[in-house]
Amino acid sequence: MAAPSIPSERKLARVALVHQHVRLENEHHLEGVLSTFGKNANYEDEAWGDRYAGRDGVRLYYEQLLAALPDLEIKILQEHVTDDNVLLEVLICGTHLGPWRGLPATGRRVEIPLCGVYTFDDDDRLAGERIYYDRASVLRQLGVFREPQSVVGRIGLLVAHPLTIAQAVFRSVFPVSDGRKSRLL
Repeated sequence: MAAPSIPSERKLARVALVHQHVRLENEHHLEGVLSTFGKNANYEDEAWGDRYAGRDGVRLYYEQLLAALPDLEIKILQEHVTDDNVLLEVLICGTHLGPWRGLPATGRRVEIPLCGVYTFDDDDRLAGERIYYDRASVLRQLGVFREPQSVVGRIGLLVAHPLTIAQAVFRSVFPVSDGRKSRLL
């Protein structure tokens, strides 16, 4: 049996909270952003498999983000509302001017398409935010990822993965037609 739908006023209040949250992110107002979360806040960055639990964890996530992209701007492209969630399709823009995930500032501009899923607690505060984006496109924009088909990408593969490349060349020269792996590899 399906759960009863929540009242439209409650949905509208949740959407308004998410819009306030994004506005505060764009203003780089860390305390304001944190105020949109409930007591048991969490943040999940699915591209990296990272979980930030509690308000201190959420604070750490945003401190790192705002240090890495001090000119962060979030542009809402689409919004989807369900009884349980608000989903935003956004474009994250900024210049990489601070360290991020062990990478020193590159000074490069990024534009990252991202989907954010917002969940709510019983008081209709944010219980969590979960984000999905293509990690490779971010690293490509920062200049640290190359497509394997490019000349620079091929050189990088040969240097970083010689055994993997040797196995691939061997398989292309000596294919196994019945789907079994070659016993030499």
